[in-house]
Order: sequence, then C-alpha cells, then structure tokens
Amino acid sequence: MIVTRFAPSPTGYLHIGGLRTALYSYLYARANNGKFLLRIEDTDLKRNSQEAAEAIVEAFKWCGLDFDGEIVYQSNRFDVYKKYIQKLLDEGKAYKCYMTKEELEALRNEQIANKQRPKYDGRYRDFKGTPPAGIDPVIRIKAPLSGEIKFDDGVKGEIKFNAEDILDDFVIARSDGSPTYNFTVVIDDALMGINQVIRGDDHLSNTPKQIVLYKALGFEIPKFYHVAMINGTDGHKLSKRHGATDVMEYKKMGYLSEALLNFLVRLGWSYGDEEIFTMEDLKKKFSPNNLSKSASTFNQSKLEWLNQHYIKEAKFEYLVEKLKDFDLDLSKNSHAKLLIDSLRERSKTLIEMSNSAKNILNRPKEYDEKAYRKFINEDSLELLNKFSVILDKDMSAAEYEEATIKFLEDNNSKLKNLAQPLRVAITGTSVSPSIFEVIEILGSDEVKTRINNIINKE
Repeated sequence: MIVTRFAPSPTGYLHIGGLRTALYSYLYARANNGKFLLRIEDTDLKRNSQEAAEAIVEAFKWCGLDFDGEIVYQSNRFDVYKKYIQKLLDEGKAYKCYMTKEELEALRNEQIANKQRPKYDGRYRDFKGTPPAGIDPVIRIKAPLSGEIKFDDGVKGEIKFNAEDILDDFVIARSDGSPTYNFTVVIDDALMGINQVIRGDDHLSNTPKQIVLYKALGFEIPKFYHVAMINGTDGHKLSKRHGATDVMEYKKMGYLSEALLNFLVRLGWSYGDEEIFTMEDLKKKFSPNNLSKSASTFNQSKLEWLNQHYIKEAKFEYLVEKLKDFDLDLSKNSHAKLLIDSLRERSKTLIEMSNSAKNILNRPKEYDEKAYRKFINEDSLELLNKFSVILDKDMSAAEYEEATIKFLEDNNSKLKNLAQPLRVAITGTSVSPSIFEVIEILGSDEVKTRINNIINKE
C-alpha cells in the first residue's frame, strides 16, 4: 500500500509551496487507494506555536484535503526518540561527543584557514577515556567515512553522494537531549509506515544523512521524490516579494480552493495538454512519475484565469455561501441567482464579485467623476426623467428591454443615449452587467428612486 505524508513545522503559516507538496502526496495516496498522513514537526519548542499548527489544519480544511488517522505531533513523541537514541548507543552505532562550542569553532576556523570543508573531526568517535567534567554531551551517529551513498530519486533519477565529501558524524541529539530534525524524520516516517516521500528538492541534502540513519536503525528506506522549487517571475525562489505565500491569504483575496489546487498541481506536474482538473480527475490521473525536473514559475495571471473559470462553473448555492466571507449575504435576495449569473463572466475573484454586487445593490452615495462628466448632462437627465415614467411595474429583463426599445422609438432616441447615463444613475459608474438585468434585480421602484436622486443632485 502507498503511504505518504505531509510533515510541516508550525513556525508560521502554511506556505504555498508546502501546500503543493501536500497536494502531490495526497493525490499519490488517493490515486492508489493508499494512506495520506499528517504530522506536525513541532520539536523546536522555542520556534513553534500552537497557533501556527492550527493554521496548517485550517488551510487543509479550506482546501478539502482530508488525511487518514489522527494528526501526529512530534512534541508528544520524545520518549520514542530517546528509546531509539539509546538503541544506537547500545549497539555502538552512535556515541557521546564532549566537544565544546569553543572547540568546534576553533576547529572550524582552522579548517577554513586550510581551505578545507568545515566538518567534525571524529575525535570522540572511539573515545574510551573519562568524560570531561561539566559538559553535557551531544549524541553523534557513526557515519560512513568513505564510499558512496546513492538512491533512485523518483524525479531526478539516480543520485550519488561521496560520503567523505558530504558527511561527518552528525548530531542526532543535542546536549539537552532533544533530537535533531533528520533523526525524528527517519524515526517517524519508519514507524508511521511511510514508504513514499514527496518533498521539495531543498531537502535533497538531508537525504544522505537520513539514509545513514535508516540503515543504522534497520528500517526500510522509502522511495524519495524531490520536487523542483517554485520560482517567482524573476527566476528566484518564491517569496513574499512575489506576492502572497500564505495559503490562507488566497482565501482572503477571493480565490476558490479548487482553483488554487488546480493551479498548484500544474506547477511541476502535467497530464498531456490538459489544464483544468477537478479533484476527482486528479485522484484518477495523478502520478509522481510525471513530475517535472525543472523549476516552475508562479504566474498570478494564470491563477486568476483558473479562478474565473471555477467561478463560472460553480453552483449558485456554493457561491452564495462563499460570498458570505466577503460581507455579502444573498440568501434572502429573490434575485440573487440573476445577480450572480450576471457577474460570473466578469469576476476574476470573489472579492470582485462581491464588490460588483454591492455596487448594484447599494444606492450610490457618490458618482464616478469621469463617468458623471461624460454621460450626465441636461439632455441625458431629461431622457432619464422620461424613462422613469415607464417603470410602473416589475418585469423580467427581457420585458424591460422590449419596453425600453419602444420608449426609445417613441422618443426618437437610441440605446447608447440612455444606457450609460442610466448605469451612472443606478450604480454610480459606467460599468455593470446588462442594464436590463440590473433593473430586474433592483426592481422598478428602486431604479426610479435612483434616477430621481441623480436628477435632484442637479
């Protein structure tokens, strides 16, 4: 059975790149009837926060990414890590190192001066003497001193590391007894049955250390997939300067989670020429074998295009519910469906849709200065005044259109002379959906009131 995981550190929000990793891991498991597990790596008690851990879970809920079993918190597992540290000590595969920070710094400076790679020199690797007094030791693993560490990466192919060049006897437990990142990852992945690890290629340098630990502990090594990073449009690693990196910021900006997931899955994965994928599509089609070796570029315009597509396709009831997050409750509006349908084609985000809807539903308190100067004059106000007379009952948009055409014929005028002044009177701007749909949404009495308001303004 395929078992994958997502294992973020709760030091802040869920990064957009982290969500992509989680999505790939989720889809790989779901596409193969496997398990997808969530682990919070919160052993760094100084940097981690409960609020950040909750933010990660909140982002998962918003995106609809369900996980199997309970969330595993590493902070609850220190006894497990101590057990395996002791096991390595007992088997002679790890040892206590009493080297002080000052000694380490002096060694490092000497190596740099000699143009050597800074590394621990193994002075306590086979130490049998009396431990120095007053020093709390760290625990180091006995890493291989020569040879190759290699593995078959699912994205990059065969990867080889020269042990002598990249490894020293690295620390697996600090002097206070707390375990290090690479150690806890290996223990938890092994005990949780994780056999497929999808992660960013910024973790590639950790892999040889983790393989050393897997072998020392007698655990089966999982299959690794190191995914190329997401870059901004300038070619540098995605960061705040390129836009929002917090997943939940996209909710606040009016993006649908379906659009964001569809966008992210294509940043490094492809399936022919297809661009639009529902979650059900992805659960059938996703394979990590189609992950790209090259970095992808975060394109905000592409995300907006996808979001607009999902807004167009979304069910009316779904949009009504989502718009409540943007201070717009249409649940009791009898013309809500017409309003939403009239705005779908022109709304890239839910914020745009909400603002456009409010612009229609709320009487204008002021008018766009440029539109007012261009379309409001003595003649247009006279035409509006005459037009308001025919607004004697509520009708459909088609019936309003028919009545308007007859009105214009009777007054020897054209639609262009009426439509824009009418828009300005009704919405305060020269931009809106079909003017006849807007009239139906508001009703005759409300439109007459707004026409009177702009006339009285003069």
